[in-house]
Amino acid sequence: MSTTRPYSPGDRGPEPSGASGVSAEGDGAGGAADPTGPEAVDPVAREDAVTVRQARRLNFDGHSGVVPLARDFTRQALYAWGWLPAASADHRAAAEDVLLVVSELVTNACLHAEGPDELWIACDNKVLRIEVSDKGTGQPAPRTPHRAGRPGGHGMFIVQRLCLDWGVVRAPGVSGKTVWAELGAPA
Repeated sequence: MSTTRPYSPGDRGPEPSGASGVSAEGDGAGGAADPTGPEAVDPVAREDAVTVRQARRLNFDGHSGVVPLARDFTRQALYAWGWLPAASADHRAAAEDVLLVVSELVTNACLHAEGPDELWIACDNKVLRIEVSDKGTGQPAPRTPHRAGRPGGHGMFIVQRLCLDWGVVRAPGVSGKTVWAELGAPA
């Protein structure tokens, strides 16, 4: 599993402006946000030669209770994308893995990076990608050696075990980072 590669194998980097469902100005494309709640962009689909990609974004500015907020937001996306209600025990386990990874990444941003700025999740027919951005300078990594019997310090170990891959993206000249993780879609 990677902690240094900014994108998963075969990925050539960030999508062109607007392809991720967010315009260059940062506004959501394809839907309006609830003016009383966190900024949530409705799902957008991008069709290319092989896949349809759907994405949602949640901005945490000014909100408390961000871990349950992130889980609820992700759960709603999983319902919209057909991961829930689960058709089988394997599908239910895949959805629970996604919720756990979101919880771990957002919790790490709270504990080690002054809180998360944004959660972005995207799904195509093979992979679900989670990104959590923050203003922290630290480098997330599983604690080694991993000590299963001790409390705390298991977040990135859990992410590493559940995900196909994960990593960190830093923009030059900008404080903060984006921690990403990818999980396989249920078969």
